[in-house]
Amino acid sequence: MAVPSFSELMLPVLRFAATGKKRMAETETAIADGLGLSAEDREAMLPSGRERLLYNRIAWAKKYLTQAGLLDIPARGQFIISKAGKELLRRNPPEITVTTLKQYPSFIEYCNRNSKSDTREDVVQIVTQETVTGTPEERIDAAHEELQNELRTDILNQISEKNPSFFEQLIVDLMVAMGYGGNHEDAARRIGGTGDGGVDGVINEDRLGIDCIYVQAKRYAAHVSVGRPEIQAFVGSLVGHRATKGVFVTTSSFSAPALEYVEHLPQRVILINGEKLANLMIEHNVGVRTSRRIEIKRVDLDFFNPE
Repeated sequence: MAVPSFSELMLPVLRFAATGKKRMAETETAIADGLGLSAEDREAMLPSGRERLLYNRIAWAKKYLTQAGLLDIPARGQFIISKAGKELLRRNPPEITVTTLKQYPSFIEYCNRNSKSDTREDVVQIVTQETVTGTPEERIDAAHEELQNELRTDILNQISEKNPSFFEQLIVDLMVAMGYGGNHEDAARRIGGTGDGGVDGVINEDRLGIDCIYVQAKRYAAHVSVGRPEIQAFVGSLVGHRATKGVFVTTSSFSAPALEYVEHLPQRVILINGEKLANLMIEHNVGVRTSRRIEIKRVDLDFFNPE
């Protein structure tokens, strides 16, 4: 089964806390075992890759239960069921939802505090909605991925509107930004144009120029993939230059035969499709700029609870 939502995890967390003082690590293991989660589900990460999905959802289930007064925090890093929590379990609820938590004044107060902390009319207070199952981190990651998808599309659209020489120079700029060879003057030189022999650029792999990487850049429409013949021609140009390393970049994609072909070459040839190209440009700040930064802070428990 897939990892349950944080709302679906509230009842298992409360039941586990009814057996004594608990910590997050043992709670995560016990709930994963109880639900029969696979190793893959147990290790699934948030889109950001910074925390396990199951751990994050259990942590938020615990937080909501605590805000409702169903869990107590007897010591740092520990939690246990409260008197109110025991009373709820005695009623044998089939599930615990946000609607369940709204029966408790402390949870309503928590929701009201959140509402007052942001006065914008367009802000939706997620904690009061039954239909939303993702934790705040998941919703942030999902929104970030949506923005990244839009940015990738915008990047490729901009590239498609430029001339071929601009694209060739962009690839050289990107390789230099990725750390190949140092600065533009020492590390990269464009070769593009008529008679280039199937090579658009040469990048020194290191500052001394001991080895070189040959680059081919092709702007194709999104629906037109680069096939094996184009890759074979590029490899032929590498042989002509006595080169052993090459990078073929396209704004579209590569066909299955092309991908299979490069796996068995004596030369090292890297294929970069449109999506990967846009991702690399974003990662290395080529053709993009930061428009907004958001910091997410958490309580420093070491500050409040010094050993």
